[in-house]
Amino acid sequence: MAPNNSNSQKHPPFDPLHGVIKFFQGFGSLIFNSHRSGGGGGGERNHKENAPSNIFCPPALALEDKSRPWDSHGLEAGVVVQLKRLSGYKKYKVSRINFLNPRTRAAATGAEESFSDMVSLQPGGVYTKQTLIQELESLSSSPYFDKIDFDFKTNPDGSVDVNIPFEETVYPSKSRIRCVSIGLIPDEQPVEIDPNMTAKEQVELMRRENEKYKRRINGGRECILPKEVEGEIRGMLMQTTCLRASLLRRVLNKIQKWYHDNGYHGAFVINHNNLENNHGGDIVVEMVEGDITKLGIVFQHKLGIVCEGNTDIALIKRVLPKEVAVGNVYNRRAFEEAMQNLGSLNIFSSISSGYGSDEKNNGGISAQFALQELQQKWSDVSTEWSIVPGRNSRPTLASIQPGATVSFGYRNIKGLNRSLQGAITLGNLFSPEDDISYNFDYTHPYLDGIDDPRNRTFKAECFNTKKVSPVCTGGPGVSNSPIWVCRDGIKATITEDYSRQSKFSYGLVMEEVKTRDEGGDIVGRGNTVSYNGEVIANGPPTTLSGTGVDRMAFLQANLTRDNTRFLNGALVGTRDIFQVDQGLGIGSKFAFFNRHKISTTRFFPLMKVEEGKGKAPPPVLVLHGMYGGCVGDLPNHEAFTIGGPTSVRGYSVGEIGASRNKLELAAEIRVPVKESAYAYAFAEHGNDLGSSVSVEGNPTKSYMRNGHGSSYGAGVKIGNVRAEYAVDHNSNKGGFFVHFGDRF
Repeated sequence: MAPNNSNSQKHPPFDPLHGVIKFFQGFGSLIFNSHRSGGGGGGERNHKENAPSNIFCPPALALEDKSRPWDSHGLEAGVVVQLKRLSGYKKYKVSRINFLNPRTRAAATGAEESFSDMVSLQPGGVYTKQTLIQELESLSSSPYFDKIDFDFKTNPDGSVDVNIPFEETVYPSKSRIRCVSIGLIPDEQPVEIDPNMTAKEQVELMRRENEKYKRRINGGRECILPKEVEGEIRGMLMQTTCLRASLLRRVLNKIQKWYHDNGYHGAFVINHNNLENNHGGDIVVEMVEGDITKLGIVFQHKLGIVCEGNTDIALIKRVLPKEVAVGNVYNRRAFEEAMQNLGSLNIFSSISSGYGSDEKNNGGISAQFALQELQQKWSDVSTEWSIVPGRNSRPTLASIQPGATVSFGYRNIKGLNRSLQGAITLGNLFSPEDDISYNFDYTHPYLDGIDDPRNRTFKAECFNTKKVSPVCTGGPGVSNSPIWVCRDGIKATITEDYSRQSKFSYGLVMEEVKTRDEGGDIVGRGNTVSYNGEVIANGPPTTLSGTGVDRMAFLQANLTRDNTRFLNGALVGTRDIFQVDQGLGIGSKFAFFNRHKISTTRFFPLMKVEEGKGKAPPPVLVLHGMYGGCVGDLPNHEAFTIGGPTSVRGYSVGEIGASRNKLELAAEIRVPVKESAYAYAFAEHGNDLGSSVSVEGNPTKSYMRNGHGSSYGAGVKIGNVRAEYAVDHNSNKGGFFVHFGDRF
């Protein structure tokens, strides 16, 4: 801690004796150096030894460096000096602070843990004699010391070690502790004691003060300190026959440490009851816990000027954790969670929070959120070029003509976070009609109202997508022209959130599916390429109708139970997902089907680690299983495919097979390498369970795929990028792959 500037700038009166001592020190040094130089033969060395800079600093003493912001003690190293012997002219640098047993002069066991926070002196600090005297007076007035003193041991570098020999106060034994929060109780005015009071009047005054203290304690509330911590403290108290001040300080420090370690940074121990004559009673600890007495929400312009906001305040308060409210104890972690929740609304460009003392409520905390809103109406245009592997696997432009995406939206409608947005993607900016896809959606959160605890969101979506069909993908050695699956439709969904990660969604999907070849023509069957390069449409049907066009309507539901969390950066926990699509018998051939899949994933930490910021993450074992099945009228474009970066690694998408039912199993071991990076090894298997034959035209057999396959490999994940080497068991060949995102 920095020294008291007002004291350090005040010069002490002139001391004549000090000047005389300095003179004789310099004179003795001159004689000493002259005697040494007399037998040395002269030369440059003798000239340096007799230089004026050595007159006042004999070689046996600490040297003075005028460039330093502190003064050398000017004494021999290892000398113990009393406080009163220090010079009032100097600024002393403190190297160490030692608590000593006054009888043995040995280090007092546990004293630093108990009393170091009471000492404002810090190693490396620079202090004057007057500041050190004031520090000693402050410690002497503490009830924890019966006797305390300062002395100083000189160091060769000119600094000093502060030694604090002390005798601690010993109280009668205690067995219980009680913590009371009195932060919001007004302070009592101190009572002035009249020196002319009689003994009887003094006794009566003490009685009244005792009654006031009891009323003050009884008016407080019990602290939020857990019973487990109180139990640990009782165990500490019961191990001794008396209560020493060092133990009492450790108890108080333990209480305050629990508050600060758990995010309660506005909580402080301020006092405890009189322990002198209270044998066997309780230790009553008075706490200011930091109750929130004022919570403000302000909107700001980009320049930080307060303005009127568009967002409904009820919406903001809804996403705040229950701990962030007037009447609760301030918790920094809860406020950090509140800022994350506000950020998840995606309507603010800047979010900040702060807190301070409430001037109108003694002991209370005034907290505030400052928010900057995003513009409600927005639009964006971006262009891109597709890059594909070329000759010798070199990256090559698929086309010199760029694609483009036009995005626009209207967010935070009526201040309730409703939004309308859309995106149009053009495969060829110069000829938009060749390849165009779009997506428009309207999102309506809090379907049951802002004040309803049920959190349901309605979303309506109009979409057009185009993807290569993995069902009509050739196996090893089979060459075929890709079939594109184009979907146009609408989707209405209601999603109910149970927690941040667990949710249940259900809705209706109506779509038209068209299958096209590379030329954009609608085709009803898959194809193969003959040896002479001719494309032959002799593959399995691509749609249920057989015409290349399907129209269908089905209900869709998804239930996600996700209890995963990050343990020092490593994902641990459980995740289960169940999804079902139920055809309604509406559309092409009145398709009535039930398509379902269930997946379960477990992330097991392989060793116990201490949780906290900067701590090492544990290695993790990942086990994953997924089953999918379908009964009824199954269009080929809805069949399950096996193989790919999110199915069985080491294979291309759909390379193993297409089926009505499938089973996938995977295991992965992750070993942390450094922050946000880990190495991993994996083994996976996928199987069609013999159901490929029940898919119309048996695309697995038509394209010479096995229907089952395994792989193993290893890789490293850095940030969001996975680089891995995987071996395909069906061909016994390996390959290097780069993917984005996690496998599970």
